[in-house]
Amino acid sequence: MNVSHPYDLIIIGAGPGGCAAAVYAGRKQLKTLVITESFGGQSIVSNSIENWIGEKTISGVELAKKLEAHVRAQETVTVKTGEKVIVVREVGDMCISTLDWKKLSSVAASANAACEYEVTTDKGGVFRAKALLVASGGRRRRLDVLGEAQFDGKGVSYCSTCDAPLFRGKDVAVVGGGNAGLEACVDLFPYAKKIYLLNIGDKLGGDPITQKQVFDSSRVTVIHHAQTMEIFGETLVTGLKYQDTVSGVEKKLAAQGVFVEIGSIPNSEFVKDLVQMNKYNEIIVDHKTLATSRPGIFAAGDVTDEIYKQNNTSVGDAVSATLSAYNYLLNISKQTPAAQETV
Repeated sequence: MNVSHPYDLIIIGAGPGGCAAAVYAGRKQLKTLVITESFGGQSIVSNSIENWIGEKTISGVELAKKLEAHVRAQETVTVKTGEKVIVVREVGDMCISTLDWKKLSSVAASANAACEYEVTTDKGGVFRAKALLVASGGRRRRLDVLGEAQFDGKGVSYCSTCDAPLFRGKDVAVVGGGNAGLEACVDLFPYAKKIYLLNIGDKLGGDPITQKQVFDSSRVTVIHHAQTMEIFGETLVTGLKYQDTVSGVEKKLAAQGVFVEIGSIPNSEFVKDLVQMNKYNEIIVDHKTLATSRPGIFAAGDVTDEIYKQNNTSVGDAVSATLSAYNYLLNISKQTPAAQETV
């Protein structure tokens, strides 16, 4: 097995968070490897992103190109695209078992003797690093019905916070009767003319306050026992078909937008045996340092238990995680504490 020479830091993922981490790692002159299937994260499918700071509007493709260019401009950062990380394992005879990496400065171990992490990809690549930053994001839970993939970004959305303003004055359907679905309705209140909330059960989930907001709105029609069967349209979405799970009758609903809000799945499978996760398989982090339960592994963005799943929050967390990783690397090398990054 050919294992590449160890890096200081391996960043897994190149959405906005992973790219921000790579830029800051470059500023700190860390020998860094970025492993990603592609640049841009989930936003790559968005036709118009209107909440990215510094851009009034930008497409997901354009944003991905800008992120990639910024990352590749870093001299100490190597990029490996078209590869998916499948497993991470701990290697080394002196791996530190404590969960508090802040105490590492007192551990009698040099950088060479400290634990390393070995990352294996689906293309057979094997890479090692003294620290990892997991920014692999998540993937929206999909309905897996006819037309969903065809109209992704053409009326089908998985982010009401991002895309609600694009549906001003239009009739939309929200699929999902839990907190995500309820919050999507609230996000759409200032924009949509009519909102149909499709719930597969007989009662809504979510918190009572948000439920009341939804029920109090004259623009929301709640449809219970509704299982979405198909999303249809021509160039853009024009409606969906659902089945009443009680009567078995199939019905059509006219809508110019369909918001799928049935949860998300974090891309965390490859570290499931290394770090602590919650019941949703989100990586649990210290929200000050972005450290995980395993020394030397940090995480940021949608893959973590962070409440807000947004590009801008992912970037902030990724920067914090990178600076924490830098301090960790200095500590295990018995060097002086890191200087504050000010720009």
